[in-house]
Amino acid sequence: MNETHEHTEDQNADTEPTQEQQEQQEQLAQAQKEAEEHAARMESIRHLALNGELETSPENAEIIEALVDTIRLRDEMQDRLLRAAADHQNFQRRASGNEREARTSATQGVVQSLIPLLDTFEMAMTQDPEKVSAQTVLDGVRMLRDEFMRLLGNYGVTPISPSVGDEFNPVEHAAMMQQPAEGIEPGHISLVMGIGFKLGDRVVRPAKVGVVPQPEDGQALDEEG
Repeated sequence: MNETHEHTEDQNADTEPTQEQQEQQEQLAQAQKEAEEHAARMESIRHLALNGELETSPENAEIIEALVDTIRLRDEMQDRLLRAAADHQNFQRRASGNEREARTSATQGVVQSLIPLLDTFEMAMTQDPEKVSAQTVLDGVRMLRDEFMRLLGNYGVTPISPSVGDEFNPVEHAAMMQQPAEGIEPGHISLVMGIGFKLGDRVVRPAKVGVVPQPEDGQALDEEG
């Protein structure tokens, strides 16, 4: 029991503030009270000055006039600030709404341009397989491809179509493999595996190519010899 009682007293001693802490708290409370009283007095003086009820000696009339002008200017600037903040919030709301509307309109434009292409697919799927030749199917696929490329072009998309023998461009080409080819210099394209696309000047997907590798040092010396 004694040990428990002593342990409880130790805990109380740890949680109770010291005399120095109590004095600091009292000083803070007193300072806060004085600040509030000072603010109240200043607000009362400002109110009396604005209403012309502040009693003072004639030699202080100019000081009071300057005080009144300063208070009015402060109130005017505060009102302007509040109006500016409200206008800024309204502008942000309008800008956000305009941005959403622009995204919706852009998406709607893409969807509307794709619908005719889907209609063409639907027409193709209604054909009788027994009456359609392979050439007809191929021509239909080619027509769909051309129509899709035209739609992409309307949105600023252009193909990246390198040819065998072109110099490899790491910005527009993706080297998928090293493929030697007779008559093609190292660092040039030896095989085109897939076209790429650009949106304006931005590469959306690089063209997939094979590239003639650089010769090893030994092979280069043998060829020179």
